[in-house]
Amino acid sequence: MIDAEYCQVFAAYNTWMNEKLYACAAQLSDAERKRDRGAFFRSIHSTLNHILWGDRLWLSRFNGRSHDPGPIGVDLYDDFDRLRLARVETDAEITSWALHLSQDRLSGRLTWFSGVAQSHMTRPLWLCVTQMFNHQTHHRGQVTTLLKQAGIDPGVTDLPWAPLARDTLGRVILADEYAL
Repeated sequence: MIDAEYCQVFAAYNTWMNEKLYACAAQLSDAERKRDRGAFFRSIHSTLNHILWGDRLWLSRFNGRSHDPGPIGVDLYDDFDRLRLARVETDAEITSWALHLSQDRLSGRLTWFSGVAQSHMTRPLWLCVTQMFNHQTHHRGQVTTLLKQAGIDPGVTDLPWAPLARDTLGRVILADEYAL
């Protein structure tokens, strides 16, 4: 089982990687971001939308806040600036959730209605949280490939290079410099 610190680390890593990828994607024209490159979600823009879609779906299950992500594969935002702002807001929400997560809650169970299974499902919360972070990483890997194919190098993406630190309460956060 994972612990709350794992969630804090991955929330910080998520924010760091999204900042990097959105900065890279911003170097492309809107047409280039939206160009069908043969990826599962077609384009860089649509893959970024899908990552946000998944994060909002899982986060709403974790914290009870309403996010209506709509159907899978449909872009939440056509405008890149609005997509980027929504990403920043969602990353802040993920970070806040992770910083306030208790071990008791994490070791509990989660029940939700699955659109994929068309039924209610119950699983350990830690498993569902792991899925959210794994889903992000998987699709960001696709985005890095698409960016490289477009001639943009996103640089180092490995977790040990993420600029992590501890706050005054000892929780893991994103920092300007690597401080753990």
